[in-house]
Amino acid sequence: MRKMRKVAIYGKGGIGKSTTTQNTVAGLVEMGRKVMVVGCDPKADSTRLLLGGLAQKSVLDTLREEGEDVELENIRKAGYGGTWCVESGGPEPGVGCAGRGIITSINMLESLGAYEESEGLDYAFYDVLGDVVCGGFAMPIRDGKAEEIYIVCSGEMMAMYAANNISKGIMKFAQSGAVRLGGLICNSRNVDNEKEMIQEFAKKLGTQMIYFVPRDNDVQRAEINRKTVIEWKPEAKQADEYRGLAKAIDGNQFFVIPKPLAIEELEKLLMDYGLMS
Repeated sequence: MRKMRKVAIYGKGGIGKSTTTQNTVAGLVEMGRKVMVVGCDPKADSTRLLLGGLAQKSVLDTLREEGEDVELENIRKAGYGGTWCVESGGPEPGVGCAGRGIITSINMLESLGAYEESEGLDYAFYDVLGDVVCGGFAMPIRDGKAEEIYIVCSGEMMAMYAANNISKGIMKFAQSGAVRLGGLICNSRNVDNEKEMIQEFAKKLGTQMIYFVPRDNDVQRAEINRKTVIEWKPEAKQADEYRGLAKAIDGNQFFVIPKPLAIEELEKLLMDYGLMS
Protein backbone atom coordinates (compact mmCIF):
# COMPACT_ATOMS: atom_id res chain seq x y z
CA MET A 1 0.00 0.00 0.00
CA ARG A 2 1.29 3.46 -0.90
CA LYS A 3 2.28 5.64 2.02
CA MET A 4 -0.08 8.60 2.33
CA ARG A 5 1.59 11.79 1.15
CA LYS A 6 0.92 14.88 3.25
CA VAL A 7 0.98 18.01 1.10
CA ALA A 8 0.48 21.67 2.03
CA ILE A 9 -0.08 24.47 -0.47
CA TYR A 10 1.13 27.91 0.60
CA GLY A 11 1.41 31.26 -1.19
CA LYS A 12 0.46 34.92 -1.11
CA GLY A 13 -3.18 35.71 -0.39
CA GLY A 14 -5.15 35.92 -3.65
CA ILE A 15 -2.53 34.06 -5.71
CA GLY A 16 -4.97 31.22 -6.53
CA LYS A 17 -4.00 28.55 -3.99
CA SER A 18 -7.49 27.15 -3.49
CA THR A 19 -8.21 27.10 -7.23
CA THR A 20 -4.84 25.48 -7.98
CA THR A 21 -5.26 22.93 -5.18
CA GLN A 22 -8.76 21.84 -6.20
CA ASN A 23 -7.92 21.59 -9.90
CA THR A 24 -4.76 19.60 -9.09
CA VAL A 25 -6.76 17.28 -6.85
CA ALA A 26 -9.22 16.71 -9.72
CA GLY A 27 -6.24 15.66 -11.85
CA LEU A 28 -5.03 13.27 -9.17
CA VAL A 29 -8.52 11.78 -8.85
CA GLU A 30 -8.53 11.09 -12.61
CA MET A 31 -5.29 9.16 -12.02
CA GLY A 32 -7.08 6.97 -9.49
CA ARG A 33 -5.68 8.64 -6.36
CA LYS A 34 -7.75 8.89 -3.19
CA VAL A 35 -7.45 12.39 -1.74
CA MET A 36 -8.63 14.32 1.33
CA VAL A 37 -8.56 18.12 1.15
CA VAL A 38 -8.42 20.05 4.42
CA GLY A 39 -9.21 23.73 3.96
CA CYS A 40 -7.20 25.81 6.41
CA ASP A 41 -8.76 29.19 5.61
CA PRO A 42 -11.40 30.73 7.90
CA LYS A 43 -13.42 31.67 4.78
CA ALA A 44 -14.04 27.92 4.33
CA ASP A 45 -13.89 28.04 0.52
CA SER A 46 -11.10 25.55 -0.14
CA THR A 47 -13.39 22.71 -1.25
CA ARG A 48 -16.21 24.59 -3.01
CA LEU A 49 -15.32 23.47 -6.55
CA LEU A 50 -14.97 19.83 -5.50
CA LEU A 51 -18.38 20.00 -3.82
CA GLY A 52 -20.16 21.69 -6.73
CA GLY A 53 -20.54 24.95 -4.82
CA LEU A 54 -22.21 23.38 -1.77
CA ALA A 55 -21.44 25.20 1.46
CA GLN A 56 -19.37 22.90 3.61
CA LYS A 57 -20.11 23.20 7.32
CA SER A 58 -16.79 23.83 9.02
CA VAL A 59 -15.29 21.84 11.87
CA LEU A 60 -15.44 24.85 14.21
CA ASP A 61 -19.09 25.57 13.35
CA THR A 62 -19.96 21.92 13.97
CA LEU A 63 -18.21 21.95 17.34
CA ARG A 64 -19.95 25.21 18.32
CA GLU A 65 -23.38 23.82 17.45
CA GLU A 66 -23.05 20.19 18.47
CA GLY A 67 -20.37 20.13 21.17
CA GLU A 68 -17.44 17.73 21.29
CA ASP A 69 -19.43 14.60 20.49
CA VAL A 70 -19.07 14.56 16.67
CA GLU A 71 -18.59 11.77 14.17
CA LEU A 72 -16.36 11.80 11.09
CA GLU A 73 -19.36 12.14 8.78
CA ASN A 74 -20.31 15.36 10.60
CA ILE A 75 -17.14 17.14 9.53
CA ARG A 76 -16.27 15.78 6.07
CA LYS A 77 -18.19 15.53 2.82
CA ALA A 78 -17.63 13.39 -0.24
CA GLY A 79 -16.77 15.53 -3.26
CA TYR A 80 -15.76 15.12 -6.90
CA GLY A 81 -14.39 11.67 -7.75
CA GLY A 82 -14.68 10.44 -4.18
CA THR A 83 -12.48 13.12 -2.62
CA TRP A 84 -13.03 13.81 1.07
CA CYS A 85 -13.55 17.51 1.82
CA VAL A 86 -13.04 19.17 5.20
CA GLU A 87 -13.14 22.87 6.12
CA SER A 88 -11.48 23.96 9.35
CA GLY A 89 -13.35 27.24 9.52
CA GLY A 90 -12.52 30.01 11.94
CA PRO A 91 -13.73 31.77 15.05
CA GLU A 92 -16.62 34.20 15.06
CA PRO A 93 -15.44 37.57 13.69
CA GLY A 94 -13.42 39.53 16.23
CA VAL A 95 -13.12 36.58 18.60
CA GLY A 96 -10.04 34.39 18.99
CA CYS A 97 -7.28 33.25 16.67
CA ALA A 98 -8.16 31.87 13.24
CA GLY A 99 -5.18 29.52 13.41
CA ARG A 100 -6.89 27.63 16.22
CA GLY A 101 -9.32 26.21 13.66
CA ILE A 102 -6.52 24.39 11.90
CA ILE A 103 -5.11 22.97 15.12
CA THR A 104 -8.58 21.84 16.29
CA SER A 105 -9.51 20.35 12.90
CA ILE A 106 -6.37 18.33 12.34
CA ASN A 107 -6.41 16.99 15.90
CA MET A 108 -10.06 16.03 15.51
CA LEU A 109 -9.51 14.33 12.13
CA GLU A 110 -6.70 12.32 13.71
CA SER A 111 -8.75 11.32 16.74
CA LEU A 112 -11.67 10.23 14.51
CA GLY A 113 -9.39 8.05 12.36
CA ALA A 114 -9.58 10.03 9.10
CA TYR A 115 -5.94 9.31 8.31
CA GLU A 116 -5.95 5.61 9.18
CA GLU A 117 -4.94 2.96 6.65
CA SER A 118 -8.50 1.68 6.44
CA GLU A 119 -9.39 4.96 4.70
CA GLY A 120 -6.94 4.12 1.88
CA LEU A 121 -5.84 7.71 1.32
CA ASP A 122 -3.02 8.44 -1.12
CA TYR A 123 -2.92 12.15 -0.28
CA ALA A 124 -3.96 14.65 2.37
CA PHE A 125 -3.84 18.20 0.98
CA TYR A 126 -3.81 21.26 3.24
CA ASP A 127 -4.82 24.51 1.56
CA VAL A 128 -3.33 27.11 3.90
CA LEU A 129 -4.32 30.77 4.30
CA GLY A 130 -2.11 33.37 2.67
CA ASP A 131 1.60 33.64 3.39
CA VAL A 132 1.20 33.38 7.16
CA VAL A 133 3.74 30.96 8.61
CA CYS A 134 3.10 31.68 12.28
CA GLY A 135 0.85 30.25 14.95
CA GLY A 136 -1.90 27.92 13.83
CA PHE A 137 -1.23 28.53 10.14
CA ALA A 138 2.25 27.08 10.60
CA MET A 139 0.87 23.95 12.23
CA PRO A 140 0.83 21.79 9.07
CA ILE A 141 4.60 22.26 8.74
CA ARG A 142 5.48 22.78 12.38
CA ASP A 143 3.93 19.58 13.70
CA GLY A 144 4.78 17.34 10.76
CA LYS A 145 1.17 17.15 9.57
CA ALA A 146 2.44 18.10 6.12
CA GLU A 147 5.79 16.96 4.77
CA GLU A 148 5.66 18.24 1.19
CA ILE A 149 5.21 21.96 0.60
CA TYR A 150 4.39 23.58 -2.72
CA ILE A 151 4.37 27.36 -3.00
CA VAL A 152 2.02 28.96 -5.51
CA CYS A 153 3.56 32.15 -6.87
CA SER A 154 3.72 34.34 -9.95
CA GLY A 155 6.18 36.78 -11.46
CA GLU A 156 4.65 39.63 -9.43
CA MET A 157 6.92 41.22 -6.85
CA MET A 158 4.75 40.60 -3.75
CA ALA A 159 4.08 36.98 -4.73
CA MET A 160 7.84 36.39 -4.87
CA TYR A 161 8.42 38.18 -1.56
CA ALA A 162 5.78 35.94 0.00
CA ALA A 163 7.32 32.78 -1.50
CA ASN A 164 10.70 33.79 -0.10
CA ASN A 165 9.20 34.37 3.37
CA ILE A 166 7.41 31.02 3.29
CA SER A 167 10.75 29.41 2.37
CA LYS A 168 12.21 30.93 5.55
CA GLY A 169 9.47 29.25 7.57
CA ILE A 170 10.06 25.90 5.86
CA MET A 171 13.81 26.18 6.47
CA LYS A 172 13.20 26.82 10.17
CA PHE A 173 10.86 23.87 10.68
CA ALA A 174 12.88 21.54 8.43
CA GLN A 175 15.77 21.59 10.92
CA SER A 176 13.76 19.54 13.41
CA GLY A 177 11.24 17.73 11.19
CA ALA A 178 10.52 16.01 7.90
CA VAL A 179 9.01 19.01 6.11
CA ARG A 180 10.58 19.79 2.72
CA LEU A 181 9.89 22.09 -0.21
CA GLY A 182 8.70 20.20 -3.29
CA GLY A 183 8.78 23.16 -5.66
CA LEU A 184 7.20 26.37 -6.89
CA ILE A 185 3.97 26.32 -8.90
CA CYS A 186 3.87 29.38 -11.14
CA ASN A 187 0.24 30.46 -11.49
CA SER A 188 0.85 32.84 -14.36
CA ARG A 189 -0.24 36.48 -14.31
CA ASN A 190 1.27 37.12 -17.76
CA VAL A 191 4.16 39.13 -16.32
CA ASP A 192 7.08 39.78 -18.70
CA ASN A 193 9.74 37.02 -18.58
CA GLU A 194 7.64 35.29 -15.91
CA LYS A 195 8.52 31.66 -16.63
CA GLU A 196 12.28 32.31 -16.86
CA MET A 197 12.23 34.49 -13.73
CA ILE A 198 10.43 31.89 -11.59
CA GLN A 199 12.75 29.16 -12.90
CA GLU A 200 15.74 31.28 -11.83
CA PHE A 201 14.12 32.10 -8.48
CA ALA A 202 13.49 28.38 -7.86
CA LYS A 203 17.10 27.59 -8.75
CA LYS A 204 18.38 30.18 -6.27
CA LEU A 205 16.12 28.71 -3.55
CA GLY A 206 17.59 25.30 -4.35
CA THR A 207 14.29 23.92 -5.62
CA GLN A 208 12.42 23.60 -8.95
CA MET A 209 9.55 25.26 -10.73
CA ILE A 210 7.50 22.09 -10.74
CA TYR A 211 4.92 23.49 -13.15
CA PHE A 212 3.96 26.63 -15.06
CA VAL A 213 0.18 27.07 -15.15
CA PRO A 214 -0.73 29.49 -17.98
CA ARG A 215 -3.43 32.07 -17.47
CA ASP A 216 -6.72 31.01 -19.05
CA ASN A 217 -10.25 32.37 -18.68
CA ASP A 218 -11.61 28.81 -18.59
CA VAL A 219 -10.53 28.75 -14.93
CA GLN A 220 -12.98 31.58 -14.13
CA ARG A 221 -15.68 30.05 -16.33
CA ALA A 222 -15.40 26.74 -14.48
CA GLU A 223 -15.55 28.57 -11.14
CA ILE A 224 -18.75 30.37 -12.16
CA ASN A 225 -20.14 26.87 -12.84
CA ARG A 226 -18.86 25.82 -9.37
CA LYS A 227 -16.59 23.14 -10.77
CA THR A 228 -12.95 22.40 -11.44
CA VAL A 229 -11.91 22.79 -15.08
CA ILE A 230 -11.46 19.01 -15.40
CA GLU A 231 -15.05 18.35 -14.32
CA TRP A 232 -16.57 21.32 -16.19
CA LYS A 233 -14.80 20.91 -19.53
CA PRO A 234 -12.51 17.85 -19.53
CA GLU A 235 -11.38 18.46 -23.12
CA ALA A 236 -10.20 22.04 -22.40
CA LYS A 237 -6.52 22.88 -22.85
CA GLN A 238 -6.44 24.20 -19.29
CA ALA A 239 -7.76 20.85 -18.00
CA ASP A 240 -4.66 19.27 -19.55
CA GLU A 241 -2.47 21.82 -17.76
CA TYR A 242 -3.89 20.76 -14.38
CA ARG A 243 -3.47 17.11 -15.35
CA GLY A 244 0.18 17.94 -16.07
CA LEU A 245 0.57 19.59 -12.67
CA ALA A 246 -1.06 16.61 -10.94
CA LYS A 247 1.34 14.21 -12.72
CA ALA A 248 4.32 16.40 -11.82
CA ILE A 249 3.38 16.34 -8.12
CA ASP A 250 2.53 12.62 -8.18
CA GLY A 251 5.92 11.78 -9.68
CA ASN A 252 7.97 14.33 -7.72
CA GLN A 253 10.97 13.03 -5.81
CA PHE A 254 12.91 16.29 -5.45
CA PHE A 255 12.43 17.63 -1.93
CA VAL A 256 14.76 20.17 -0.37
CA ILE A 257 15.36 22.45 2.57
CA PRO A 258 15.17 25.81 0.77
CA LYS A 259 17.82 28.51 0.89
CA PRO A 260 15.85 31.78 1.09
CA LEU A 261 17.30 34.81 -0.64
CA ALA A 262 18.48 37.95 1.12
CA ILE A 263 16.17 40.83 0.27
CA GLU A 264 18.89 42.48 -1.82
CA GLU A 265 19.34 39.29 -3.83
CA LEU A 266 15.60 39.00 -4.44
CA GLU A 267 15.38 42.62 -5.57
CA LYS A 268 18.34 42.11 -7.89
CA LEU A 269 16.54 39.15 -9.46
CA LEU A 270 13.47 41.31 -10.02
CA MET A 271 15.62 44.05 -11.56
CA ASP A 272 17.46 41.58 -13.80
CA TYR A 273 14.14 40.48 -15.27
CA GLY A 274 12.86 44.02 -15.67
CA LEU A 275 10.30 44.20 -12.88
CA MET A 276 11.93 47.02 -10.93
CA SER A 277 13.52 49.03 -13.71
